[in-house]
Amino acid sequence: MNLSNQQKEGLITGRREIFFVKKREISKLTGLSGETLKKYRLSGILSEDVHWIRVNSKLILYNAPLILDWLQNINHPHLHQKAIDSYQAMLLSSKKNVAQSSEKII
Repeated sequence: MNLSNQQKEGLITGRREIFFVKKREISKLTGLSGETLKKYRLSGILSEDVHWIRVNSKLILYNAPLILDWLQNINHPHLHQKAIDSYQAMLLSSKKNVAQSSEKII
């Protein structure tokens, strides 16, 4: 999976985009090996449903913008927490109207 020029530009300019990439792509972007990423996942350094998601038993995808922000702010966790908060606020599931309309369906 290759990043589009638009996605690469978004990473560089800091535009708010949410996209997930496979291990190979995040390794290319960060210079971290697959084994290091796995170690960080298993130890909790990278949080499930924030920095990465498990699609099925064989596929894990990484939140590229958050992983890059984490690396940039590795010595300033409070700054990275702001990025996490911003990411979570962007999710449709965090929007009040969406939550209310899903309650009506149930």
